[in-house]
Amino acid sequence: MKIIYMGTPDFSVPAIKSLIDAGHEIKCVVTQPDKQRGRGKKVLYTPVKEEALKYDIEVLQPEKVRERDFIEKLRGYEADVMVVIAFGQILPKEVLEMTKYGCINVHASLLPKYRGAAPIQWAVIDGEKESGVTTMQMDEGLDTGDILEVSKVVLDEKETGGSLFDKLSEEGAKLIVSTLDKLEKNEIVPVEQRNEESNYASMIKKDMGKIDFSKDAVSIERLIRGLNPWPSAYTYFNGKTLKLWECDVLDKDYEGEFGEVVDVDKERIYVKTGDKTLVIKELQLEGKKRMKTLDFLLGNQVSKGYVLG
Repeated sequence: MKIIYMGTPDFSVPAIKSLIDAGHEIKCVVTQPDKQRGRGKKVLYTPVKEEALKYDIEVLQPEKVRERDFIEKLRGYEADVMVVIAFGQILPKEVLEMTKYGCINVHASLLPKYRGAAPIQWAVIDGEKESGVTTMQMDEGLDTGDILEVSKVVLDEKETGGSLFDKLSEEGAKLIVSTLDKLEKNEIVPVEQRNEESNYASMIKKDMGKIDFSKDAVSIERLIRGLNPWPSAYTYFNGKTLKLWECDVLDKDYEGEFGEVVDVDKERIYVKTGDKTLVIKELQLEGKKRMKTLDFLLGNQVSKGYVLG
């Protein structure tokens, strides 16, 4: 097929190679405008742009996809389909219906379970046992289009937002090739989503990472994994931000305040929560590198009775 490919972050990159390897022709790549970062205001390309340039694919970076000139430029490619993976702008109806097969989206959840901006992190935070990717025929709603194909992934016991991101990115790259092949052969029957089964996976914000130790240890441990690597879960130690990277849950309750250090051994710090005990195994103090609790305790005095937060 002749494809117009729309995507922006790392998650969208593997599908470019998989589509090319499968024999499809990517006529152009549409991605978000470059941004300036850092003190030197260095211009950084989006990950998708960097990948597209490796294959000498034309890259378009519209400020707004609704602009008439841009829409007419898209029309000029005479593509068969548009593939959209985490692009970052809402597409108007005219673009959705421009090609023979419309716009096919790869969404990082088992629709309709998690619609919205952050399905990967919320699957971990909510303690889901499985997630996956869905190819969907896009409509004007937010992740509401008909389901084309689904690929499921079982979450590991210590799955993080980052590790699940990588798994689903690769899975999505394979699934879009399968979906396009079956669409071309007329082998797919679209399935309407059941709206009553949907949850909205709201955007992740930095302040979500502040740990409330009055909550149960299981929920806190999931939050820590779900927000790994960004924005990370944190508390405070001696006035400095303390990020928690890896924790376990001990099925035991202690007396004391929420957030109180109730025990310390050579390799772990035990913290009271609303239910059960959070066991800190890996952490990072503001201005320092990420490290095991064993190494942290060699340079920092943490006593029973100290209250984090």
